[in-house]
Amino acid sequence: MASLIFITHPEVVIDPDQPVPQWPLNATGRARMERFAAMLADRDVSAVYASTERKAMDGAAIVAESLGLSYDTDEDLGENDRSSTGFIAPPEFWEVVREFFGRPHESIRGWERAIDAQTRIVNAIRRILHEDETAGDIVVVSHGGVGCLLTAHLQGVAIGRESRPSHPGGGCFIVIDRDLVALTQDWRAIEDGFAA
Repeated sequence: MASLIFITHPEVVIDPDQPVPQWPLNATGRARMERFAAMLADRDVSAVYASTERKAMDGAAIVAESLGLSYDTDEDLGENDRSSTGFIAPPEFWEVVREFFGRPHESIRGWERAIDAQTRIVNAIRRILHEDETAGDIVVVSHGGVGCLLTAHLQGVAIGRESRPSHPGGGCFIVIDRDLVALTQDWRAIEDGFAA
C-alpha cells in the first residue's frame, strides 16, 4: 500500500527583517529533517513535493537528496496568506491563529480565510495524487496550519476540531493512503517514528 506522507517543516530561523516565506530551517530543524530522511530509507519513496516557502523547500531538499531524488514545488501547499499583517510576534501571533481556526469563514486581520485555504490545500493534495505518475510513497513537506486544515478534511470534522501536531517546533507527520485518500496514521513527531 503506497502512502502520501505529509510532514510539517521543523524549526526555522525567525528573522522579523525577512518575509516569513523566506525563513530557512535552523540547525535543529535541519538535523530533525535529516533524521526523518533516514527513517524513509526503508520505504519506497518515489516523489517529494514542497510548498514554495524556503523552510519547506529546505526540508524537501534534505529528504530528496538523501533518497537520490529531486523534488517539485506547489505554491498551493503554502500556509494561509498572511501578507496583510506580515510578521506578528508571539504571543499575539498565536491569538490570531486561534481566531483563524475558530472563525474559518471570516478573514482575520485580512488573512486568507481558513475555509478558502482548506479548499486550496485539499485540491493541491488531490492534484498531486492524481498527476503523480510514480508508484511509491509520496512525501509532502509543508506547514503546520496546512496540515491542520488537511487533517480536518480527512477526519470529516469542522476546522479547529481536528487532531493537531504536538511538537512545538513542528516536524510532525501524518500518513495518508494514496488510493483511498484516507488517514492511516495520525500526527506523530519525527522522534516517534512511524506507527507499527
